[in-house]
Amino acid sequence: MHLSDHDLLQLDEERLMRLESGTLRTLAVKLMADLKQAREQLNRTPQNSSLPPGSQAPWKKRAAEDDEQSDVDDIVDRKEDASGNKESGDPDKADESVPTPPTASPSGEEVAAKRQAGKQTGTPGFGRTQVLPITGTIVHSPPRCNLCDAALAAAEGKLCGGHYVIDVVWGQANAPGISVSYMLHHHEEKRCDNCDHLTRYTPYDARATEFCDQVISEWRLVGPGLAALIVCLALRFRLSRKRIAEFLFDWLAIELSVGTIHQTIAESSALLAPAEEMLVNEIVQSKLLHADETPWKEGRTCLWLWVFTSLTTTLYFVGDRSKKIFFDLLGAGFTGWLMSDGYLVYRDYKQRLRCWAHLIRKARGIAESLDAKAQSFGKEALRLLTLMQDAVYAAREGPPGLSLTSELSAELEQLKTACQCARDVLQHHKTGRALAVEFLNDWDAIFRVLDHPAMPLTNNTAERTLRHWVILRKICLGTRTAEGSKLFALAASVIDTCRQRGCSPWRYLESAIASRRNGMDLPPLPTANCGV
Repeated sequence: MHLSDHDLLQLDEERLMRLESGTLRTLAVKLMADLKQAREQLNRTPQNSSLPPGSQAPWKKRAAEDDEQSDVDDIVDRKEDASGNKESGDPDKADESVPTPPTASPSGEEVAAKRQAGKQTGTPGFGRTQVLPITGTIVHSPPRCNLCDAALAAAEGKLCGGHYVIDVVWGQANAPGISVSYMLHHHEEKRCDNCDHLTRYTPYDARATEFCDQVISEWRLVGPGLAALIVCLALRFRLSRKRIAEFLFDWLAIELSVGTIHQTIAESSALLAPAEEMLVNEIVQSKLLHADETPWKEGRTCLWLWVFTSLTTTLYFVGDRSKKIFFDLLGAGFTGWLMSDGYLVYRDYKQRLRCWAHLIRKARGIAESLDAKAQSFGKEALRLLTLMQDAVYAAREGPPGLSLTSELSAELEQLKTACQCARDVLQHHKTGRALAVEFLNDWDAIFRVLDHPAMPLTNNTAERTLRHWVILRKICLGTRTAEGSKLFALAASVIDTCRQRGCSPWRYLESAIASRRNGMDLPPLPTANCGV
């Protein structure tokens, strides 16, 4: 909103008539923007937004239900008319054989017991009773007039409000550690010399993104540094909200509720929304990409946590395990190499590498089988894979650009013959036959590394990246809502990307929170080897 309630209270017809035409145009533009925003907020319902059903007014909800019921009644009447069971339109012809149950009038005690849910009028409220030891004061003054947009004088204004901020200050190299600060922020109001309008300082307040209802506001009790510390304790050290509150109180004498801690984590993750586009652009431009996925619970729905990681960037995404998710995320812009496992979704991408670690583990398991034919195939596949793996490692120490395909053509022919034989013979050994079919169906992707020995042989990079979040999933059992999944993926992507680039994600998160809470753009992601 451009104009606050305080600004509107100063406006009346007489005041508007005295304004110049230019000032009136400036005011009209602000009023039009505020009116559109107010209408959009007013028209939000549980049917067209993420508002919960309980937020709708009872009379509006009842009217909507009546409309739906009338539609249902019309359909039922039409069906009864068609079947001839009931004559519509004549209430006198209703079946009189059905007795009407008597309606008992409520007693006086029952009427008195009925009351509106929630806090009753006149009930005393509850607020923060903790007395904060103020360590400093910061004064905020409005820079320009909200009416005529003229610059306000630098003279001292009148105090009109304020808020507290609890924050932690990170130590420097010569003075390690952290300290706690309790700042009192004063809000001033100033009178304009041009139009005599009184303008109050209004803290920045706006919705974070379109996909969630989190609000980014300058008016927060938890400062940027403390917010980064809370996110670190929740996501990196996997502490619950109650354990975070316990840690802050025992070690830093900071008393915060579980609700405040949860809101801080949600807000800190939501303000990172612009970073998603940055991460996707960098992922698409990478020359080598590792991809993997692991199950992820969202409420009672089983989804998948996808990871796409390059040399300096990691991107997480929670969604279905489908081809559409993969290609919609990368689009047509990605032209680099893709390292993956044998999941069918990846097979449509032509320039692909296969993880040999999965194949070697499967071959080793079949070599230990109790079926003689399957055991023979497993040993042969394991021997040839190990031989070719050693050849790749040896080629990496030689001159670049060397191709091993012609050198290992005999071994490749032996393995293909063994796979074709196992596919036809091992009808009763599903594991051995499945490995043979997997080799034949994905042959080019598996042995493309022989033409490019410098390329990786395994997908361990993506699997190691997922390992930390798999442990977190086992502790917290995933997320509860789609909004929570989106916020988690954003925060995890930024944290791991900063780690890959040798930077502290918590310093970046602190600067990002401070910038977004003041209405500025999200700072660019740190560059590699920033030394922080």
